[in-house]
Amino acid sequence: MVCLLTFTITSLAQSTETFDLATFQSPTGWNKQSKGGVLIFNTSNQQKGTYAMIMLYASGQSSGNAKSDFENDWQQFIAGQLEVKNKPQLEPAKTVEGWQSITGGAAFENNIGTSAVILNTFSGYGKSFSVASVFNSEDYLPAIEAFSLSVELRKPEAKLNTTDDSASIMGTWGVSSGNHSSYAMSNGLSGYIKRQYTFNADGTYIFLSKNFQMTSDKILLVRQHGKYQVSGNNLTISPTSSVIEAWSKKQGIDEWGTRVNSQPYPLEKVTYQFTKHYFSGIQTWSLVFQSGTATQRDGPYVGGSAFDNAWIYQPPCEKCLIELPR
Repeated sequence: MVCLLTFTITSLAQSTETFDLATFQSPTGWNKQSKGGVLIFNTSNQQKGTYAMIMLYASGQSSGNAKSDFENDWQQFIAGQLEVKNKPQLEPAKTVEGWQSITGGAAFENNIGTSAVILNTFSGYGKSFSVASVFNSEDYLPAIEAFSLSVELRKPEAKLNTTDDSASIMGTWGVSSGNHSSYAMSNGLSGYIKRQYTFNADGTYIFLSKNFQMTSDKILLVRQHGKYQVSGNNLTISPTSSVIEAWSKKQGIDEWGTRVNSQPYPLEKVTYQFTKHYFSGIQTWSLVFQSGTATQRDGPYVGGSAFDNAWIYQPPCEKCLIELPR
């Protein structure tokens, strides 16, 4: 903690700033420094022996579960870097504009006595972002609270593939299917299934699937993440974590209610043959997976007459993206 308080630049007035995904009002009169992907504000009173810090951590890939994101960041930033051994006490989760927020805090001892730490982790849109506050006096709580209330997060831009780079699959790709015939619509049988891959530059991926049917009182959500590897025109998907969750319908419509249960989902390691294909009619590059065996993750083949044993994923529009439960 002593190291974090050195090499600072004084901030004399409150101002609006941006760091990573966050826009906020910087605390008046606090010092500021940027170090190793962390933006740090700090202040102290030597006569009283008090101090406070606010630390914003660069965003990372979400696991698809807000509580898991919080636990991972607590272990890395709080338990690991600050050596806090006490377990955090959690506040009820909150959701604002698609971001689910989990806050937890704990007291701990350091070389200047008893301090407290509060970690706030935001999860949504495939990203996680955390802010930590450390202090040893309640005198700093008004400034910390004002800062927390000023934080606003923007939606990360979906990295959609629109080029003809046949080797590049990074970004978000989705497909949606449903029964929208006149018979189904008139008899209340309509519904849909959305599937979505996000391939990251670090070799990891996130897969989401949402199943909504009018005839069911539950919405099904699959969350899966793992690693992928590209070799020529072969793509190997190796999941490391996979669950299927059942959620109630909020007021009986297509909105997330509360989670009813969660069960393991098959960890299917599959090597696909893939190509990038340009559909001139819709002027869009698409990602085509082909495999001799259908997978539970991808569902029935949807390649039609153009591609045998295939699934076709396209860059989804913003409204087509799967929005996770709040």
